[in-house]
Amino acid sequence: MTEPAAQNRDSRAVIRQLDDAAINRIAAGEVVERPASAVKELVENAIDAGATRIEIAIADGGKSLIRVTDDGWGMTADELPLALSRHATSKIDGSDLLDIHTFGFRGEALPSLGAVGRLTITSRIKGGEGASISVNGGKTEPVRPAAITRGTVIELRDLFFATPARLKFLRTDRAENQAIGDVVKRLAMAEPFIGFTLRDVSGGGEGRVTFRADAQSGDMFDALHARLGTVLGREFADNALKIDAEREGHHLTGYAALPTYSRGSAVAQYLFVNGRPVRDKLLIGALRGAYFDFLSRDRHPAACLFIDVDPHRVDVNVHPAKSEVRFRDPGVARGLIVSALRHALAGAGHRASTTVADATLGAMRPEQPGAPRAYQMDRSGGGYGSYAPPHRPGQQALDAAFQGQAPDGFAGQGFGQPSYEQPAQGFDTPGFSEAAAPSVRVEEPPIDPALSERPLGAARAHLHENYILAQTRDGIVLVDAHAAHERLVYEKLKAQMAENGVASQALLIPEIVEMSEGDAAALLSLTDDLARLGLVIEPFGGGAVAVRETPAILGRIEARPMLLDILDELADLGDSQTVQARIEAVLSRVACHGSVRTGRRLQADEMNALLREMEATPHSGQCNHGRPTYVELKLSDIERLFGRT
Repeated sequence: MTEPAAQNRDSRAVIRQLDDAAINRIAAGEVVERPASAVKELVENAIDAGATRIEIAIADGGKSLIRVTDDGWGMTADELPLALSRHATSKIDGSDLLDIHTFGFRGEALPSLGAVGRLTITSRIKGGEGASISVNGGKTEPVRPAAITRGTVIELRDLFFATPARLKFLRTDRAENQAIGDVVKRLAMAEPFIGFTLRDVSGGGEGRVTFRADAQSGDMFDALHARLGTVLGREFADNALKIDAEREGHHLTGYAALPTYSRGSAVAQYLFVNGRPVRDKLLIGALRGAYFDFLSRDRHPAACLFIDVDPHRVDVNVHPAKSEVRFRDPGVARGLIVSALRHALAGAGHRASTTVADATLGAMRPEQPGAPRAYQMDRSGGGYGSYAPPHRPGQQALDAAFQGQAPDGFAGQGFGQPSYEQPAQGFDTPGFSEAAAPSVRVEEPPIDPALSERPLGAARAHLHENYILAQTRDGIVLVDAHAAHERLVYEKLKAQMAENGVASQALLIPEIVEMSEGDAAALLSLTDDLARLGLVIEPFGGGAVAVRETPAILGRIEARPMLLDILDELADLGDSQTVQARIEAVLSRVACHGSVRTGRRLQADEMNALLREMEATPHSGQCNHGRPTYVELKLSDIERLFGRT
């Protein structure tokens, strides 16, 4: 404790009323954290005013100038002083604080901005006279006539000049510009029928347009799809699934991307409640849960989702910034997101992201001599098709689409009869030399014209004992057989478990697996859940576990590697996931041990059977970790590689 504080302990502080200037500056600390917060408040006001065109001009990251121009309803000269009064608003009448249908309703933004900056409002209603009012650091000037056609122009200069300590907490102009751009883009996504323009006028003059989104027409979904293409890029729009579902008064709309169009962080997740951009943990968790089956934990889905609900069933008055909400029925909102997204992903069938093929074509183009080396973090784009790691000689173009090798070395079941052969000598066998064995085996089955018309075509060759080359009517398809079969086995296991549990097969001689006592206890605590998966274990003394039954669909497997994989999965998940999520995660690991392993040679009929089952199985376009299971190249793309266009 400091000496002055100790001295003041015995002195009584007198309660006093703060003046309006101090009150507004305190409010500004909650409402206006940085220039982007001011832009958000002003643009939302323009939207609430019925604007069809909104232009935002900023200078020096919004620190020296923020100007928002709209063609909305405008304000009269008599309303301008009232607009600068705290808790004065046209949005609500105060009788029902839950009946909110607008962005703003607290009446704090304009007086707060006027308290910490130099604010000027110029406005005119249709058929009325233009007027202007200014406030500098909380000191309001008289209303005066002004020339303006219609709508409102709000100009904020020298933000935080009245509270210079706040300026020290602002970031660089570039960082503030980026934050402003993010705010404008989020609002533009929520309002596809409004045109937005963001202009940087640093240095004076007309400046440069940094973002532009013209007003869209048509129905809501067409307009939203076009707007998302403008804001998030054409790739997102091309790989996004339409979402339209309703449950107990909650209506969910928007677009969610295919799992193979995923990101390394949650930067492409946009959530809205009654049109308001929010950052809500409940909704983010629901989005993550919907993709739980399709993405590894280091990948994140991309989506733009809107929940519309009766305002009385959601509280948006949790915080002055209005970025948090509280649902009356949070379970309904979460369940709606999970079920709607999973239904849409199932409807996508075997479809994979178009970025996969684009990345493959990019990997096949030779590097120019002297060209600077490109690294993953320097590349942009969404999903696993964004870069190509140089794994092994001769396979860069193939592995570019599949991003890493599937686990191998496990005996498993193919299509048809189980196969227990030893792995073929090849790229995934330790000590491989290129002269050891041919890694490309060309099949010569007669081409069935009907198969070539199927989405994944007719099998023509088995490459490197792992990749299936198929011919379609207008191109080729390259399939990672292990990854694809892993997904198919997983879907079969899930279907069995949903019906009456996974069928098991008893081992003639139980397999004893030694492990630490802690690991054994962790597994044995899940005995009942594992039994539902067709895996029956029991204690065998000390840290040993006896495996008595294994899932029948997997054929003959090695129990020890599978149990260790299950332990790894449980350790990764921790205790944060639901029981169902933990079971499905374990199922995913189990499926890997029953899939066609790298190094096993497939016959033509097996390859075609795999392709047909992929076409008939939902989610087969990506493996259990979100990586694509196939790449499709059109003949025109291939011809372009050879300069034949």
